[in-house]
Amino acid sequence: MFARNAVRAVARAAPRGSRAASADAGAGDYFAKRDAVRAHAAEVTQLWRRISFYVCVPATIACALWVRNVEAEHAEHVEHIKAEHDGHLPDIPQYEYMNRRLKPYPWGMNSLFFNPHVNKDLSDE
Repeated sequence: MFARNAVRAVARAAPRGSRAASADAGAGDYFAKRDAVRAHAAEVTQLWRRISFYVCVPATIACALWVRNVEAEHAEHVEHIKAEHDGHLPDIPQYEYMNRRLKPYPWGMNSLFFNPHVNKDLSDE
């Protein structure tokens, strides 16, 4: 029992962690660690630069091309609908749950993000 308590007391008194290592280490170890950190930072920076150029930029270009194709198909569809209805889009159905305004906004009946090409103009009603 005495031996066990003596081992515990020695273990508690022994310095732990990086403080003991840094107190025993000289200035050369500090500079070596600093150089290692700088070398690692340069490697990681180069890695993320390559990821940005070889992964992110092509992915952005691929997404932009995909969106362009989808929007072109949508524009063709709108032109097709206009051709079927003598150059005009058909009227939007007047459902009672759509575009309800019980009182106008301070700037009028249309929302702040009103777009006359997409949204119904509620100021006419």
